[in-house]
Amino acid sequence: MKVRIGFGLGTRSITNGERFGPFVDDLENLGFDSLWLSERVGGSAPDPVVAMAYAAGRTRKLKFGTSVMVLPGRNPVLVAKQLASLDRMSNGRLLPAFGLGAVDRHEQQAIGVAREDRAAWFNEALPLIRRLWAEESITHHGERFTLDDIGVSPKPIQSPMDVWLGGIAPSELRRVGRLADGWLPSFVTPSDVAAAQPIIEQAAAEGGRTMDPEHWGVLIGYGTDGSTAVSKELAAFIAKRRPDLDPSDVIPPTLNALAEQVEAFVAVGFSKIVVIPMAEPNNWSEHLHHIAARLLPLQKSLSS
Repeated sequence: MKVRIGFGLGTRSITNGERFGPFVDDLENLGFDSLWLSERVGGSAPDPVVAMAYAAGRTRKLKFGTSVMVLPGRNPVLVAKQLASLDRMSNGRLLPAFGLGAVDRHEQQAIGVAREDRAAWFNEALPLIRRLWAEESITHHGERFTLDDIGVSPKPIQSPMDVWLGGIAPSELRRVGRLADGWLPSFVTPSDVAAAQPIIEQAAAEGGRTMDPEHWGVLIGYGTDGSTAVSKELAAFIAKRRPDLDPSDVIPPTLNALAEQVEAFVAVGFSKIVVIPMAEPNNWSEHLHHIAARLLPLQKSLSS
């Protein structure tokens, strides 16, 4: 098992090229595995595909992914074309991860899909995208999309291109097993993911599929203020999302606690680790160097 450590920005905004460019350079030069960008139409974060294209043109080794790209509301043919082009132009460094989008009425208005319609849209669109990447042309007559002999070119360099999904609810876990190649949940504990793995594996087996043992991942948010407690704002956020947990169980407040959390996830078989600061540091370059010195040696020491 090869441990890989990536860095995520969440919905944080670094839209100025004079700031984002050096940030991407540091990730590449320090040896981070990947950069992950989230999507929030009504927020200040950049469009993830635009930001990934910028990062791809500036680097040679760094991978990049979406955490996550909202699929409901998008045309699957255009998504397949867009991401296949990006994968080819980056020499196969794209890590696509899709989701239903935030439960937020402003976001649902922006994408034009009602909350109750998101799952059905997603379940029809994602298999079409995968087929468009793999087949010369496809025909499909569904509830939302009608395609007759439609193809996408160029194809991705990665064949097949792995798709990652998140989520921890039972319906989301079953969707991962049915449709995804990898799982990348957030705000979870090592015991959460260990209990969820069998549900995903069972859903995959029922569909005649198996999950690659290298494709278990997790997003870990962490505190950046150097204190030993989670801030009041973060505690309130976690209490709303995970009222059953102490906030520090899912958001390590210190760098040492973060490293211990990484080790705990690796111990239950999770090797794709993405760390996300819950607040913007005063100096990105200094922060990345500090994180790299503590975490990146784990890529070698924990790999087996």
